[in-house]
Amino acid sequence: MEKGKLESYNIVFAGFMGVGKTTVSSHLAKLLNREVIETDTYIVEKASMDIPSIFDKFGENHFRDLESESVAEISKKRGVIISCGGGAVIREKNVLELKESGIIIRLTATPNTVLQRVKDSNERPILNGHMNTEFIASLMEKRDNFYSNAADITISTDGKTVDEVAKECIEKSVSFIESK
Repeated sequence: MEKGKLESYNIVFAGFMGVGKTTVSSHLAKLLNREVIETDTYIVEKASMDIPSIFDKFGENHFRDLESESVAEISKKRGVIISCGGGAVIREKNVLELKESGIIIRLTATPNTVLQRVKDSNERPILNGHMNTEFIASLMEKRDNFYSNAADITISTDGKTVDEVAKECIEKSVSFIESK
């Protein structure tokens, strides 16, 4: 596995909430000795307000505008791992910004796996009051084209360890770069 080929690329994780973007990003950062930037954390620091508060006070559109500004700023960096919030690739301009400097890896998981991972969280404003597999499956279906169109690589996290997923990310990223 030739990690050196990846050095000039950002590795960008996209996908539905709860598929493992944060966990895999952190592990991959250790393997590759890179900085991780989470778009949601970046937004929270920039707005001095947590995401549920941004949604409550200003609405989803305002949050998406903050997200687009943040993606544009973060994408200027090189050699970092970017973990995007679940809706970051809904806007095409975000995808274009992220692809300028990186490889977009879409992580996937089944609706049931997602529910098991997020059921105890109150940091998912879109799921508040809808914490069930049916709602998750319908929202995943609505976003599926955005994720698949944005992705350079798709990797399922179901039934795999974090280390297995991270190593698969490296291998598939190197292959993707070599095929360009």
